[in-house]
Amino acid sequence: MPAPHNPFKAALKNGDTVIGCWLSLGDPLSTEIAGTAGFDWLLIDSEHTPYDITRIRMQLMALHASDSHAVVRVPASETWMIKQVLDAGAQSVLVPMVESAEQAKQLVRDVHFPPNGDRGVGYAGARCSRFGAIKDYGQTADAQISLLVQVENRAGLAALDDILAVDGIDGVFIGPADLAADMGHIGELTHPEVQATIKGAFKKIEAAGKAPGILTLTPEFTQDALDWGGRFVATGLDLLILANALRNLAGTWVPKGSGSAE
Repeated sequence: MPAPHNPFKAALKNGDTVIGCWLSLGDPLSTEIAGTAGFDWLLIDSEHTPYDITRIRMQLMALHASDSHAVVRVPASETWMIKQVLDAGAQSVLVPMVESAEQAKQLVRDVHFPPNGDRGVGYAGARCSRFGAIKDYGQTADAQISLLVQVENRAGLAALDDILAVDGIDGVFIGPADLAADMGHIGELTHPEVQATIKGAFKKIEAAGKAPGILTLTPEFTQDALDWGGRFVATGLDLLILANALRNLAGTWVPKGSGSAE
């Protein structure tokens, strides 16, 4: 019995475009609800959220029955972090702040078992192998792991050609918020200079045979990203969707000044 098929990896390999959403609430119930919405993929974010591998594992479990594929963003490019999320059952991993080909090469090793990589061989008692029920997991897992690297500053962009030359990377995610800040336009994701840089990066990524990805927060930005060739595009963030919906509801029905401290 081989490792489970990774539909996200297959879609990117086939040149398909997949639409997702960012999950930052960290609650298994909200994650399970998101899994019923119909997205192709959902990103479990552990970089900008206050939860650990236990919380990540709970969210992976919440999405187990969903048709939405789970992608996990680790906090940093650390081998031990990647090992933990893979053992917890993640098949697709996004790594932030990748700035060199050397870093990218190590990440490829991090998601592969020896002799081709450095992933620890502890799958027999882990969720990834269904606690040993998948007998051929060790022999078949590498082919179903999808590695996505995040380029989100000027250093990463300067090294983009070298990063793209590394075999074993399925997609390159451009982080628009950090990129805008590093370019001197913090909070201005739609600044013309930022947008032109993202568009140029997408062209390079696509030309290298890898999938360009991004997180967008407005319909206009989403459409632009798709027009530029975005192949894995997240169209919103659950925390902001909830916050904005609640604020709009309160703004509609709660009189101004009601409930404020005197």
